[in-house]
Amino acid sequence: MVYDGIKESLLEGDHQAGERLSVEQIAQAHGVSKQPVMDALRRLSIDGLVEIIPQVGVEVARYAPEEIDDFFELFASVESTAAGLAASRRTGAQLRELDTVGARIEALTHADDPAERSHGYRVANREYHGVIHTMAHSRIIVDYAARLWDLSDFLINTGPSDLPLHSALEQRHADHEAVREALHERDPDAAARHMKQHILDTVGIIRSERTGTA
Repeated sequence: MVYDGIKESLLEGDHQAGERLSVEQIAQAHGVSKQPVMDALRRLSIDGLVEIIPQVGVEVARYAPEEIDDFFELFASVESTAAGLAASRRTGAQLRELDTVGARIEALTHADDPAERSHGYRVANREYHGVIHTMAHSRIIVDYAARLWDLSDFLINTGPSDLPLHSALEQRHADHEAVREALHERDPDAAARHMKQHILDTVGIIRSERTGTA
């Protein structure tokens, strides 16, 4: 689908915040007319990923720093709730699945290529958190968290860093391990606490990469 293709391009960071998008170029790239592209862009506008400006065109959405702070506060609350529920409801099979994904992230910490670290972490990180969402055994958690994860990936990958989070992969993995241990121990409070801090720390990492202090 055109919608899925454009969204993945945005989540991967192929476009920067505020960048003008060409409907004609997107249509050519997907081998379709302009109408399905505009339909997809309208959906992405509702998702908060692009902005359609009358008489001007379509731009990649831009968010002020305080809006990004607000988002990650909300995101942290949802993810910590999911982790707390997961600690009480997870199955042995789900724990083993999480262990497998965690091992893949650990392997990435030994990679030397920053691009491999950044892209690999984005994919595996979302899978890691997705397993935790399923552990909560709540369709509301799964569906709502998926929408928030799209915006999280977007905010991280449309920022000024070409290779977001690659410099903090070791700490990200350590955070995951703390959450994973709490899930194994069936400790909802610890799982929620570690998860909330893990998400909130994302803002600081993004800012440090922006200023080159990471």
